[in-house]
Amino acid sequence: MANGIHLYKGLEVCPLIFPHVATRPGFAHDYDGGFDAAVRIKEPDGGKFEARSRVFRLHVERPFLCAGDARRASTAYGELLIDKYTPGNMIWDGE
Repeated sequence: MANGIHLYKGLEVCPLIFPHVATRPGFAHDYDGGFDAAVRIKEPDGGKFEARSRVFRLHVERPFLCAGDARRASTAYGELLIDKYTPGNMIWDGE
């Protein structure tokens, strides 16, 4: 899991972590401002058909204090979303 992507119930779960405070041109990232998170859920590449994917942002009250917390929450949220959907009501159809 070096790149952060793992399979869960046949779908790829990829945590997306980014600084809460936007980086201004000419300045370094402000990691002290915390982190926001989203998760990309994607079908594995099928070769013949284009794989579907969708990004879901985590809506939290405060930014995560560290990137590790944001990554764990993002992964857990992705798995929760996958568990929520049944084969007849796929994740691609809506939230």
